[in-house]
Amino acid sequence: MTVRTILAIDGGNSKTDVAFVTEDGEVLARARAGGFTPQSSGVAAAIDVVGEAVRLALGPDAAPPYADLVSAYVAGADLPQEEEALAAEISRRGYGREVRVGNDTFSLLRAGASQGWGVAVVCGAGVNAAGIGPDGSIARLPSLGRISGDWGGGQHLGEEVLWHAIRAEDGRGEDTELVGVVLRQFDAERVEDVTVGLHLGYIPPSRLHELVPPLFAVSAAGDPVARAIVDRMADEVCALGTAMLKRLDLLGTPAEVVLGGGVLTARDPGLTAAVEARYAERAPHAKLVVVDAPPIAGAALLGLDHLGAPPGADSRLRAAFG
Repeated sequence: MTVRTILAIDGGNSKTDVAFVTEDGEVLARARAGGFTPQSSGVAAAIDVVGEAVRLALGPDAAPPYADLVSAYVAGADLPQEEEALAAEISRRGYGREVRVGNDTFSLLRAGASQGWGVAVVCGAGVNAAGIGPDGSIARLPSLGRISGDWGGGQHLGEEVLWHAIRAEDGRGEDTELVGVVLRQFDAERVEDVTVGLHLGYIPPSRLHELVPPLFAVSAAGDPVARAIVDRMADEVCALGTAMLKRLDLLGTPAEVVLGGGVLTARDPGLTAAVEARYAERAPHAKLVVVDAPPIAGAALLGLDHLGAPPGADSRLRAAFG
């Protein structure tokens, strides 16, 4: 009998991972390409990046269909119409005989939850949350940025560091060690030089993410401005999770809250302790789980679920992803 295959896709703002997996959980090939950004670069350009990753995994002569099932769980699939547009483009190119597209919060939940349900909170470049109840009910957020109430993640944290640093430098704000953080990170004489560089395009906005690790270090050293930013991030991580728990009627029930994304999986002690304290107060029945499997594993596991994979496939795939 022919073994069916899955093309698993994890598309994030900074990278696109693909993995070719058999229905019994064997990982045949993996590769990584650039960022998956359909909302800024367009759907076709985003799928072009997937095609690049596929060719890196299979070789330049690989031709579609690549797999029986495409299991894509990606950033930028925040609304049903966005999921449909991405699925339609993948289908048009013939990447797989069947295509399933969803938001990457669901692959995080699948990778980290022990029972197939619970809540996932992502804090990477941005933030998002979603949940699945024991009865299969779903709660999710649009996650469209500030216009949909979002705050946090590497981009916002970097912007906050710069905001406080420039105000401290020019006298509008409170003194803070974040001024030194910005100067050292960008090898600049003044914070204003960095803001002008960003404005004129000499400095790419993506570099603001570089300010996140030193933000946590300065916060741990006691800088009150830095600590206030980290505390706000902890508030948001808790607000995201508790909102999903409440909508799924799980606040009074033991339930897992899977935490993922680069900001949370870095396990900064100060942020981790602040997040744990807030959940203990606002959602005491929640069990926090910091995911230790890569997001691509969640996309592959969801593909196995859809194909009705045989016993042992789940554990075989998890072992392959470390």
